[in-house]
Amino acid sequence: SPPGLLLLTSFLLHVKEDRASPTRLVCDNRLIQKYIVEAKDMEKRVGQCQALPPLSCPAVLPLVDFTFQQWKSKSNETKRREILCDLALLVGAATAAQGQVSNECGARHLNQLYRQANSFFLLLQTFSWEEGHWESSCSPHSMEQTHITSIFLTYRQLVQGKLSFFFYDLAKVLCK
Repeated sequence: SPPGLLLLTSFLLHVKEDRASPTRLVCDNRLIQKYIVEAKDMEKRVGQCQALPPLSCPAVLPLVDFTFQQWKSKSNETKRREILCDLALLVGAATAAQGQVSNECGARHLNQLYRQANSFFLLLQTFSWEEGHWESSCSPHSMEQTHITSIFLTYRQLVQGKLSFFFYDLAKVLCK
C-alpha cells in the first residue's frame, strides 16, 4: 500500500470524535521515526537516479530551518500552521517538478514524496486548537532551486526537524 495512504489511515483510525488528535502517530514515536527513515531513503535513492537534469522552472521550496529557542516559544497551533505552509510549498514544488521530469526514476520518487508530503498536509489540516480552518494565504520564507534533489532534502529536513519536534510537543499533551 502507498506510504501516504498508510499514514492517513493510521491517523484516521485513531481520531477522537469531538476533537481530532493524531494519538497513535504522536504517541508512538516509532511511527515518526519510520517517516524520517523513509524521507532519508527517498533522498538517497533520488540521488542515485541517472541523468536528472536541472528543472527548467525552479521549484519554490520553504526554508525549514529554525532555532530550538524560537520553536519552543510558539504555540502548537502556530507550529501547525507553519508546517502546513511548508508542506503546501513542498507539495506544490513536487507537483511542478513532476511535470518537468521525464526520467522514470526521478518521476517515481517525486510521486512518492508528493504522496507522503500531501498525506502529512491533509493530516495536519484535520485538527486545530483555534476556531477556523487553515487558510492557504500563508507566505513562508522560501527559496528557488533547480535541482530535484533539493526538494527531497527540504522534505527530509522538515520531517526530521519541525514535524518531529511538533509531534514530540503534542505527545507531552496527548499521551499522558
